[in-house]
Amino acid sequence: MVRQVKQTEQTYAAAGVDISAADRAKELIKKHVRSTLRPEVLSDIGFFGGFFEIKGYREPVLVSSTDGVGTKLKIARVLGKHDTVGIDLVNHCVNDILTCGAEPLFFLDYIALGKMVPETVEAIVRGLAKACREVNCALIGGETAEMPGMYAPDDYDLAGFIVGVVEKSQRLDQGGIQAGDTILALPSSGLHTNGYSLARKVFGQEPAALNKRYPELGRTLGEALLEPHRCYFNQIKPVLPWVKGLAHITGGGFEGNVPRVLPKGLGAHFDKGSWPVPPIFPLIQRLGKVDDAEMYRVFNMGVGMAIVCSPEDVRRLKKSMPEAKTVGEVIKHKGKTRVLID
Repeated sequence: MVRQVKQTEQTYAAAGVDISAADRAKELIKKHVRSTLRPEVLSDIGFFGGFFEIKGYREPVLVSSTDGVGTKLKIARVLGKHDTVGIDLVNHCVNDILTCGAEPLFFLDYIALGKMVPETVEAIVRGLAKACREVNCALIGGETAEMPGMYAPDDYDLAGFIVGVVEKSQRLDQGGIQAGDTILALPSSGLHTNGYSLARKVFGQEPAALNKRYPELGRTLGEALLEPHRCYFNQIKPVLPWVKGLAHITGGGFEGNVPRVLPKGLGAHFDKGSWPVPPIFPLIQRLGKVDDAEMYRVFNMGVGMAIVCSPEDVRRLKKSMPEAKTVGEVIKHKGKTRVLID
């Protein structure tokens, strides 16, 4: 007698992809996405592409950027707090196109997960939508992909894509910057979205480490590390006519970002001590035994956005932005190093 072997029926769910969970996630996020839509959006949620009509510009120049949140996501995963990483992502991208003088128009996100958890997706999108509403940016589309085998069941990655617009005659470039111009700074809220691999190496990423309270922080380490990336659009937009250049201090710190807005032959001198440094940075430096040069190369050190302007416009800008500090000046460039901090 030959034994009959019953073969197991194969399904997508058995392979690790739950379509019904993905459908539930889409239902949960619809209200958040719709809360961001502007009159220029000509399509509803669920179509294959998003339509956006550009109005009110004579010579519109589209400005685009894309980014991720990096290993800050690991902190969010350990703490089970996912509603701020979307804020991080949108604000980072808005700040990037702001350096060109652009107004954000619409945003798209990409979420890849090891296992579809609708509540996690909703929390992420809730943060995305909140940040989009604050700058009148439409969350026009996105993709949520369940990818077992690529990611661990409780892992996910998050990326975003933004499109903005600026009048051709009003876009910021390097042309008007010259030696003697003043550099102002708007404060960061902490690490923003950069330097987390080094921070995790210093502190560890176990729950006990992240839930530890430090007197200088006034809260737990995890709360300080998850502080959202600040957005500077609403502060800077009214004073853009008097701004010559903007440097978003992100990955690469001062050396990696300030020279991107300076013409050849010019550098930047920063006066160390002319702005407050959030306590998270001295804590990282002390516990990790990190030298000064590395700190300023990796982290923003309390400067979220550097603003280049003419000395005669400093008073005007500070009146509109009371938080702004005079932190340095543009200098003639000599030698390899284009950023001096002392």
